Amino acid sequence: MEFSNYEIWFVTGAQLLYGGDAVVTVNAHSETMVKGLNDSGILPVKVVYKGTANSAVEVEDIFKQSNNDAKCIGVITWMHTFSPAKMWIRGLQNFRKPLLHLHTQYNEEIPWKEIDMDFMNLNQSAHGDREFGHITSRLRMPRKVVVGYWKDKNTQAKIASWMRVCAGWADSQGMRIIRFGDNMNNVAVTDGDKVEVEIRLGYHVDNAPIATLVPYIEAVTEAEVDALIKEYEKIYDFADDCKAGAEKHQFVRDAAAQEIGLRRFLQDNDAKAFTTNFNELEGMKQLMGFASQRLMAEGYGFGAEGDWKTAALVRTMWVMGKGLPGGQSFLEDYTLNFAGEDSTILQSHMLEINPDITGTKPRIEVHFLGIGDARTCARLVFQAHKGEGVAATIVDMGNRFRMIVNEVEVRKPKDLPKLPVACALWKPMPNLEIGAAAWILAGGTHHTSFSFSVTTEMLEDYAEIADIELLIIDKNTNIRDFRKQIRDNEVYYLLNKALR
Repeated sequence: MEFSNYEIWFVTGAQLLYGGDAVVTVNAHSETMVKGLNDSGILPVKVVYKGTANSAVEVEDIFKQSNNDAKCIGVITWMHTFSPAKMWIRGLQNFRKPLLHLHTQYNEEIPWKEIDMDFMNLNQSAHGDREFGHITSRLRMPRKVVVGYWKDKNTQAKIASWMRVCAGWADSQGMRIIRFGDNMNNVAVTDGDKVEVEIRLGYHVDNAPIATLVPYIEAVTEAEVDALIKEYEKIYDFADDCKAGAEKHQFVRDAAAQEIGLRRFLQDNDAKAFTTNFNELEGMKQLMGFASQRLMAEGYGFGAEGDWKTAALVRTMWVMGKGLPGGQSFLEDYTLNFAGEDSTILQSHMLEINPDITGTKPRIEVHFLGIGDARTCARLVFQAHKGEGVAATIVDMGNRFRMIVNEVEVRKPKDLPKLPVACALWKPMPNLEIGAAAWILAGGTHHTSFSFSVTTEMLEDYAEIADIELLIIDKNTNIRDFRKQIRDNEVYYLLNKALR
């Protein structure tokens, strides 16, 4: 996934009422603005100016083109002059990609001494953008609204953030998720409606018997394993019993073969995410924990115990955060540490945590894993670095999908000499008492997609594009209002379904 493969189109709104000279000026201003945005160094995706739309025919033609152009992942609209909203109806009705309405103007300040009626007629963004805003609201269109001067760094940063979300959305359309085995027996929250999720979010979930992966691993040569072990030796520390020639080194070699074979399987099947199950490992020498850690760092989504929704979200958040510092990973709530207002949750999993979220050098260790058929397994052991992040999940509520986002503060845990797994310790906002209660009331999963680099606003934009429910738990959350929001949302979605 590369941002250079994508484009965001820029469409300016105007009309011919003000004459041909006005259109020439509008085009010149628009071209200058688009060049300025691209030259800012802030936007991750190239902006392409698609001209000024002066009629319903022109609007409809541009939006049709955007729908059919694979490189176009979203459209920015801006009304330079007054643009009658009825001419946007047909184009918007058939538009299927993310939309950002930029409320700005070419000039930063009013030219107080020179301003005349010609200037007023031409520079009507304050007027035209409200007309456009009305029709998008009338059409009930999901969209992002950014208000600010186009040269302002804060305005550009908001556009850049939305672009990352567009990239994540584009990447998720048709995203193939391979499930090696089914969901963990009797677990409800990690499953869901795979047909509806493809309709709503674009995920395509496929099953692959573990037996289809085994030949890929068995075909890996000793020379290929040797080369990968040399790579490990450059970037990781090794426990003494895992080094070349030591008693547990073979387990590391087996894990390396799994990594190579699994990567090839995913590439051959054009998959961007996958899940495993520790109860379905026939023909495997160990659970693919180490391989999962390594592949997450490359951008593959991962979910444990068949959790395909989290696997998809891990991938999408990786795309959104690509190139930003901090990292993201699959994580799971494990155990609580009650300490009053500083109470925390230890996040971990059996093995599968992305090393991108640590600031230290991970250590390769091999230990017995006494769950299911996992056996003795290699893994990377480390602790997540400190910082602020977001934990997110998507759950199937039966009549809709719900995204839940909890802002968290990652702390440094005490030493864990007898816990040989990767982990993170965090305080959910606003505190454990409220944060955990709100998460439980919302029906949140025990698995999450966590990120230091993706923001709450990005996830808000993603939920808006996907047109799914969103619940945010942050420092301002209180249980009384949160309960009311859940009840209000239930009524909204029931009525919305009935009206459709």
